[in-house]
Amino acid sequence: MGIDARDGLVATRGWVNDTKVTPVELGRQMAKLGVKRLIYTDIKRDGTLSEPNYDGVEEMVGGVKAKIIAAGGISELEHLWRLAKLGWRELSWQSALYRQDRFEGGTKAKLKIKGQKSK
Repeated sequence: MGIDARDGLVATRGWVNDTKVTPVELGRQMAKLGVKRLIYTDIKRDGTLSEPNYDGVEEMVGGVKAKIIAAGGISELEHLWRLAKLGWRELSWQSALYRQDRFEGGTKAKLKIKGQKSK
């Protein structure tokens, strides 16, 4: 399930409608219903390659009992390292893959992070 957020609140209907619900609140509700994995996207950063919303990812990882997939703004290896320290489980970085020259070694770059299983 995906949770799209802007300025700390969930956005719906193709990012047109803002709600008064936080991503953590919705994530907790979904986890109670049995959802095991959530993709959290900061829609202000999605596609920008600027940097992830580290605070938002940290809140989701710490506040929701589900695997969190971080999305939005990921473009540099440093972003991956910082997200790893926050406890992310998976990443969505399709935009960065289109610009593989940003990563030394392109899409073949492998990360080995303590505590993370390599595939």
